[in-house]
Amino acid sequence: MYGYGRESIVLQRDVNVVQIPDGTPGSLPKGHVVDLYQSLGGNFTVVTEMGNMVRIAGTDADALGKEPPIMGNLVSGTDSESVEKNVWEVLRTIFDPEIPVNIVDLGLVYHCKVTPTEEGKNDVDIIMTLTAPGCGMGPVLQYDAEAAVKNLPGVDKVNIEVVFDPPWSRDMMSEVAKLQLGMI
Repeated sequence: MYGYGRESIVLQRDVNVVQIPDGTPGSLPKGHVVDLYQSLGGNFTVVTEMGNMVRIAGTDADALGKEPPIMGNLVSGTDSESVEKNVWEVLRTIFDPEIPVNIVDLGLVYHCKVTPTEEGKNDVDIIMTLTAPGCGMGPVLQYDAEAAVKNLPGVDKVNIEVVFDPPWSRDMMSEVAKLQLGMI
């Protein structure tokens, strides 16, 4: 779903939120009315009664009367090849709260390396960027990516480095992303 004001929701309990675009944490009380702006990647972007845009984590879906997200399309196996496929799959569930495109198709993920460990697990190193260096949601996107990858079977350690060289540009977006945003 994408679009302001498509669904007004009364919060069923107090809920933690992250202010968009600066990334400041906060909370909204039970009974507060929000308009669902975007629900992609398991998180919810809503507009509050005061007109502020905030993100509600998928783990708090019940506060909105929604079901928590279910991860599908993962391959079985904990070998490095299976883990890498699953890493890319979960990264495609991470969305910029203001843009209805996942971070992979947006061109924010530059590199992913999966290295087997002696303990039979895998370490994952990811290099990514942001659409703008001052993006307040950067740490939130980094945390979301790290948490999603760390929860995969066969993953031991996750290291995500955010870089700004080369700088992100619209040319890095996939054709699917450009089409989705009406750029082609």
